[in-house]
Amino acid sequence: MAYLKLKEINKIYPNGFHAVHNFNLEIEKGEFIVFVGPSGCGKSTTLRMIAGLEDISKGDFYIGDKRANELSPRQREIAMVFQSYALYPQLTVYDNLGYGLTLEGVDEDVIEEKVNWVADILGLTEYLDRLPRALSGGQRQRVAVGRAIIRKVGIFLMDEPLSNLDAKQRVTMRSEISNIARSTGATTIYVTHDQTEAMTMADRIVVMKDGYIQQVGSPFELYFKPANVFVAGFIGEPPMNFIRGKVENGIFRIGGEPMDLRKKPKFDASKYEGKEIVFGFRPEAIELGEKENSFVVNGNVELTEMLGDNTNVYMNINEDRAILKIDPHDTPEVDSNISFSIPYERVYLFDGETEMVIDG
Repeated sequence: MAYLKLKEINKIYPNGFHAVHNFNLEIEKGEFIVFVGPSGCGKSTTLRMIAGLEDISKGDFYIGDKRANELSPRQREIAMVFQSYALYPQLTVYDNLGYGLTLEGVDEDVIEEKVNWVADILGLTEYLDRLPRALSGGQRQRVAVGRAIIRKVGIFLMDEPLSNLDAKQRVTMRSEISNIARSTGATTIYVTHDQTEAMTMADRIVVMKDGYIQQVGSPFELYFKPANVFVAGFIGEPPMNFIRGKVENGIFRIGGEPMDLRKKPKFDASKYEGKEIVFGFRPEAIELGEKENSFVVNGNVELTEMLGDNTNVYMNINEDRAILKIDPHDTPEVDSNISFSIPYERVYLFDGETEMVIDG
């Protein structure tokens, strides 16, 4: 049996706004789950319903075999880390870390032992006597995480905990949070709008849009087997290239050039004759020049971005646009004309009306 189960969960506010629609998910004990999606997609609302900070309008939430809809946050034995840190400014790091245990009436010797244990894990030992205002953003976030893990509850909920940190701090804290979650064995649900955080931290990712789940899967599955245009475009940096057009006599045109879809393995072009499809390919899926068993595209280089390990090349293909990700040693000149090839097996085709991936 799953440790956490959300069954047909809905959130409808008094003004009629339907924030979360029929959310279904089963989470195993010890899993690290990430909810990801754009602002307003319902991910934080879902997290707050799990925490007991928002009422569930419809549906059932289970912890183990116990229905938890009416349980208070404390009864759910959940620890939550907020975006704002939510530290007590008048308390030292030591007292912030031990505050929850103090409220529970835990013996001072036990509190000291646990605070020192957490401080050692998070590199906070030398800051225990400081107030939050004397800490950096990354250090404050460590205190917030430490305050959650010190209670050794079974469930961690984290709502965009890294959004206030700079890029370097985010990278460091990503690995720290992942290591802590796995070392404690806690079940973690983490909310972010940053797909890089989702891809690097999650066992499974829940992609949301407009209150609906779009796809649930491992980072690998979402990247290489996206269910629809939204997931394919949301996961990946730079995003997947999409070109819309109709299939005519088995031919799809990019910038006016013919791509014979009948050559793509397992795709029956006849089923989409006269219909609009979306032709997708990832920026790194291409090879420069004309290659066999590939769709060949010609275009003009509009802009290049040298990033060190790769170069992003922005292409004009008549009325179409694309971004290529190539070896920096092969960076073309701006305004030059180049050819690139997309192997048949690395092309994604989506239904133009439903935007769902076309299998086979």
